[in-house]
Amino acid sequence: MRRPSPRAGLVVGAVFLGLFIVLPFIGLHVPWVLPGTLDIVNSTGTLEVLALCFMFAGIAVGYDMMFGYTGLMSLGPVLYFAVGTYVFDIALTHWEWPLFPSLLLTFGVSLILAVVLGAIALRVHGIAFAMVTLAFAQAFYFLVESNPHNLTGGDTGLSLSYTRLPSILSGAVSNTRNLYWIALAFLVVAYLIVWLVTESVTGHVFVAIRENELRLDVLGVRPYRFKMVSFVVSSLIATGGGIVYILVIGTAVPSVVASTTVTLSILIMVVLGGAGTRWGAVVGAVVYIYLQQYLDKVGAEPSFTRLPAVLRVPLSEPQFLLGALFVLFVFFAPGGIASLVLRRRLNRASAATLLSVFKKS
Repeated sequence: MRRPSPRAGLVVGAVFLGLFIVLPFIGLHVPWVLPGTLDIVNSTGTLEVLALCFMFAGIAVGYDMMFGYTGLMSLGPVLYFAVGTYVFDIALTHWEWPLFPSLLLTFGVSLILAVVLGAIALRVHGIAFAMVTLAFAQAFYFLVESNPHNLTGGDTGLSLSYTRLPSILSGAVSNTRNLYWIALAFLVVAYLIVWLVTESVTGHVFVAIRENELRLDVLGVRPYRFKMVSFVVSSLIATGGGIVYILVIGTAVPSVVASTTVTLSILIMVVLGGAGTRWGAVVGAVVYIYLQQYLDKVGAEPSFTRLPAVLRVPLSEPQFLLGALFVLFVFFAPGGIASLVLRRRLNRASAATLLSVFKKS
């Protein structure tokens, strides 16, 4: 299928970026559409949900580089997401480090872990690689849950101390607008990094690895180094997402930030949007998180308690509805949302070609 022109994608992206930048200044009342507790565009609840959408979209586009472009199905991105959340939180809360040293420590720890664990996991292929990354993620989950030296808070979680943060970031409620923009900036930076890598020679090698790794070995190209680059960059982006998460939410709980459910959600986001398309991963993440939060709001509506059980029960289980939506997409749109857009473009191009042929005849 023909890819959309870069210029058209740039224009569309710039329009949406401009809209999202000015969104916190828009106070429109939009009933039954917004996921926040108030049906107002720039309410605290709505901006917080959109910040989560941007944060997961950044992680998803980073994961898409590894999964969609390189063909590496890792089940361990939650490990680096949790590292970003916990290491940053511990440095600020327990050790009372300033902001920038905490950031350097967090990314340094993530880089070392990604290189070391990647060197181990990338020695195997296919489902074995997925299982090794899952094992590392599970090990980290049990580590933070065990609350070593009272650093992680265990099951009760660890709240972020804002005393060492700048005033513009001190408080997830009072500075929701600023945190919203930080989440949006994270998405833009993550997308630009993935775009630069995937559009380079390295990105073309990623695709070649996905299509036929053995052929590269025959040609004298060693895929291992390129897979390591994809793995490490994707892991660092996930770490950045973990930092944004703790800034927005303010609390780290193992069952929320270190569970493999996070990895499965990221995988669903990428497949839902369209693996190997970059923008598809962004759209898939935004749609997934937005629907998840919106369905939580709908399920809590008192009026739905009077609905018949056949409607009330599914509406009270957002994950069930999201799972059903994912299954429908897998059956009817295996390429995700991006494939629907590309297919429509292809149909238009075919129709225009046929029309020109008829005119000539």
